[in-house]
Amino acid sequence: MDNNNKNKDPNHNRQGWGIILVTTLLVTFIVMGLYSMMQGSGPEEISYDKFLSLIDEGEVQEVSLNSDRIYITLTDEARQKELHETGRISNPGNVWSQLQDQMHSGSSTGDEGERNPDYYTGYVNDYTLVDKLEKAGVEFGSEPADTMGQTLLELFLTVILPIGLMALMLVWLMRKMTKGGGVMGIGKSNAKMYMEKETGVTFQDVAGEDEAKESLQEVVDFLHNPGKYSGIGAKLPKGALLVGPPGTGKTLLAKAVAGEAKVPFFSLSGSAFVEMYVGVGASRVRDLFKQAQQQAPCIVFIDEIDAIGKTRDSSLGGNDEREQTLNQLLAEMDGFDTNKGLLILAATNRPEILDPALLRPGRFDRRIIVDKPDLKGRVEILKVHAKDVRMDESVDLEAIALATSGAVGSDLANMINEAAINAVKHGRQVVSQKDLFEAVEVVLVGKEKKDRIMSKEERQIVSYHEVGHALVTALQKNTEPVQKITIVPRTMGALGYVMQTPEEEKFLNTKKELEAMIVVALGGRAAEELVFDTVTTGAANDIEQATKIARAMITQYGMSERFGLMGLESIQNRYLDGRAVLNCGDATAGEIDEEVMKMLKAAYEEAKKLLAENREALDKIAAFLIEKETITGKEFMKIFREVKGIPEPDETEENNVGEREGRIVMKHGE
Repeated sequence: MDNNNKNKDPNHNRQGWGIILVTTLLVTFIVMGLYSMMQGSGPEEISYDKFLSLIDEGEVQEVSLNSDRIYITLTDEARQKELHETGRISNPGNVWSQLQDQMHSGSSTGDEGERNPDYYTGYVNDYTLVDKLEKAGVEFGSEPADTMGQTLLELFLTVILPIGLMALMLVWLMRKMTKGGGVMGIGKSNAKMYMEKETGVTFQDVAGEDEAKESLQEVVDFLHNPGKYSGIGAKLPKGALLVGPPGTGKTLLAKAVAGEAKVPFFSLSGSAFVEMYVGVGASRVRDLFKQAQQQAPCIVFIDEIDAIGKTRDSSLGGNDEREQTLNQLLAEMDGFDTNKGLLILAATNRPEILDPALLRPGRFDRRIIVDKPDLKGRVEILKVHAKDVRMDESVDLEAIALATSGAVGSDLANMINEAAINAVKHGRQVVSQKDLFEAVEVVLVGKEKKDRIMSKEERQIVSYHEVGHALVTALQKNTEPVQKITIVPRTMGALGYVMQTPEEEKFLNTKKELEAMIVVALGGRAAEELVFDTVTTGAANDIEQATKIARAMITQYGMSERFGLMGLESIQNRYLDGRAVLNCGDATAGEIDEEVMKMLKAAYEEAKKLLAENREALDKIAAFLIEKETITGKEFMKIFREVKGIPEPDETEENNVGEREGRIVMKHGE
């Protein structure tokens, strides 16, 4: 566990780069300052005529003759004169000489040592220059004012020192790259390691996925008792791939394995391998497996493995970094010994895009499906999340599970939490069944949008629209009973909706049931046209759902007389959006569209016919809904029975219309 402490600090890399930057800037400023102090601003160039005039005026103290230049040093009086006239010294040379000149201003000792020259001029073949210098009493010589030591110091500060510092920094960076696989450990694996029950999750915390738990419990048992399996010749699977829709508990199952296995558990995401530098991902894979083999027996969990495990495809150019990372992962999975007890777990929502080499036996030997829970699974999940929530006697988790067909574990956990929040908001100490049903609505269609005030005309249209759905549901066989009708707008965009609760969990739908679903979906639009002799934009989602069902019946389920049993579409991203892709030519696609339109038109005519025959019930229920805004399935059925002349149901007998367990149960066939 100690070998991962560095990786747990998210600021480690940024601090390292900050030290490098500050050090580089500091060295640069020091070198520039030293050079500036040593070099100064340099002598100023003057004309040869001015040089001769300075000699004649007695302002020159010393002259240094060079091969191409003449360096001129002024007397103290001349320097003071320039200082008073211009406010500056023509050539301070360096900081120290400038300070010395200012301190000695007004006094001339004549014994200040060597000074930098003040001016220079080009060398001219003037044979009278020596005589003029001697006559003026000027000291002169052939050596330049700049000494050899100063030249060497300048060379050291401006060239040798910066190059040396850069070389030392490069050596330091190379050593870091060699140790860590990259700059500041960029090639190190940043996997988090858990020991024993540190995750706080066990198999008791996982519900609704019995088959997946059973497969993983076998793996945990192998890690605890390897001799029981090796004695008969069985080998531990090298890897197990958890596959399923988002929110079904794949990561939770992996954490439960960590809590049950009582062995080191490495956890990281597939995206943690990906970097902008080519080769870093492969280096991190090597480092991860090196750590895992040192800690064996242990478990390595890679979440969202599709980030690095996509199928290698060179037709589009590919991705060198991702493919190198995948190749290294494949090599490492082939290289380790299963007898040491090293298991690789991975999770993904898109198994269809993974590379076949990753899925073959010997790498990910097992594919564990973590699908949406059934009715029994949803009840168990609700119990797990409700165990710490105070609930009253009216709570029926089975009714909630029945009303949430298709919900995953994360949805159900959110519903329990929303119900508890709603109870607190209304000042109650316990959660009721009403709180739970309101929470279901919040998760599915959003909160009530009370600030959206519809006009009287819009309220009528929405009311007839929703009652149209509900009435068509009640007038058909093979439909789900109505639980609630409301015209209160919701935050997810719905101006109203009809909530239906199935009588039982179903895994198959018949052709008649699908046809009834299409008629129900178009019942709202049919009511608008029947009552108001016009239509609105409110049926957009209904039309989308009806079209989706009709197209699936024709292209996937073989329920069309025209195309028979031909499979004309295939599903991609089954665990995500479930998008359908046509597997036919353009001509056939056009014929499919014609068949879909024919099916939708027939369903729409059926919806209008049912509503026209029951116009009185439509008007009375719509008027009641406009007044109340929200009505229950019981209230809806009471008005429906009164209009149709159906007697009240007897709970002791089986009638066509019954009420039990607080929800409507319709057995159609009047």
